[in-house]
Amino acid sequence: MQAGLDVQTSLSAMSPHKAMSAGRDIAITKHKSPFDSVSSTMPVRKAIAEKDGVYFITFTCNSWLPLFKICNAYDTVYTWFNHLKQQAHYIVGYIIMPSHVHAIIAFSNKDKTINSIVSNGKRFIAYDLIKRLQEQNSKLILNELSASLNNTERKEGKLHNVFETSFDWKECRTEKFIQQKLDYIHYNPCKGKQLVELPEQYQYSSAKFYLTGEHGIYPVTNFMELRDIDLTRLRT
Repeated sequence: MQAGLDVQTSLSAMSPHKAMSAGRDIAITKHKSPFDSVSSTMPVRKAIAEKDGVYFITFTCNSWLPLFKICNAYDTVYTWFNHLKQQAHYIVGYIIMPSHVHAIIAFSNKDKTINSIVSNGKRFIAYDLIKRLQEQNSKLILNELSASLNNTERKEGKLHNVFETSFDWKECRTEKFIQQKLDYIHYNPCKGKQLVELPEQYQYSSAKFYLTGEHGIYPVTNFMELRDIDLTRLRT
C-alpha cells in the first residue's frame, strides 16, 4: 500500500480526539514516482523543493494589521481552501487569526511547485482584501498598504503590499509533529489578547473538530486519514 503515512493499523474508527491522544510518532514516507493564472511566485525565504507532502504554512498581513477581522474576510480563505480541495489537496488543520493564517495542508502531486500554489492563493486573498477595503472606503489602511511598497514593486505596477513578504513553512514528517502544530495553532487565540478561553470556542479554526469530533465552520481532513493516501501519485 502506498500512502502518505506508512502504517499497518487504521484509526479511522477512532474519534479525532482519541486519535490525537494515541500520540504515535509515525513517519510520513515519500514514494518516488482564477488561482493558477499567475506563473511567477511571491518571494519565499526558502523554496520548497518537493511537489507533494504535508506542510505547515503561515502567512501574515502587512505590519500585522488585522485585515481578516477588518474586512470580515474569513470566507475568502475558505474559498481558497475549496479550490485546493478541488485540486486534490487536503486541508488537515487551520486557524484564521485577525492578522495571519496558519494551515496544515497535504499537497498532492499536481506537477506544480508548492511555492506557486501558496503564492497564487495569497494573491487571490490579497485581491479580495483590497476589494473589500475599497468598498469600505478604508483610505487610511489602503494608503498604509501602498506606502510600504519599495521602488522596485512600484515600477512593476504593484499597488499595495497586503501580506508580509514570503511565507513561512515547515514540512510535517511525522504524526507527532502534525499534532504539535495543531496544538500550537488551536491554542493561539487563547494567548496574548485571549480572544477565547478554550480553543474550540474560536470559530475560525479546526479546533472544534479535533477536540470534540464535530466539524466547525469549515470541514477538514483528519490527519490520520493521510495514512491511506498516496500524495506522490501524479494527478492531472
